Amino acid sequence: MEIKFTKEQYENLMKLVYLGNWMINAIRTDDRVKKYDELKHYIFSFAKDAGLDRYIDYDEESHTYYPSLELEEDGEIEQYMDDYNDENFWEELIHHLSRRDLIEAYGEDAIRKMSLEELFEKEEPFIEKYTDELEDHGIKNLRIKE
Repeated sequence: MEIKFTKEQYENLMKLVYLGNWMINAIRTDDRVKKYDELKHYIFSFAKDAGLDRYIDYDEESHTYYPSLELEEDGEIEQYMDDYNDENFWEELIHHLSRRDLIEAYGEDAIRKMSLEELFEKEEPFIEKYTDELEDHGIKNLRIKE
């Protein structure tokens, strides 16, 4: 199979591959998902041919292509990462607080017996409460009880 890209398309592909691999492997150390590292390596190996070698560094010892500082600090990429992290933070916070309150209100055994529809129905008021609170006040009113 052969796929042809314009320089702009290839640059976008490099950024997309970098972001995808970052999402999958940035949190991992010993358990990296190698198939995505390998795909990133393969895609990055064409950077010089595309005239985009400023985005890629090559380690002679390990024979590995990796993102250059210029790619890692690309404003567009940083913005996508920041947007993702910010949205994910709020969604996860709302989910965990809502689930905690749901368990406190109904108990784990009762929740296990609920249909998915009933579970969503019972959890929705908690989600709405935390969504409204966090949209209005951010984390200002969150406190740890001692």
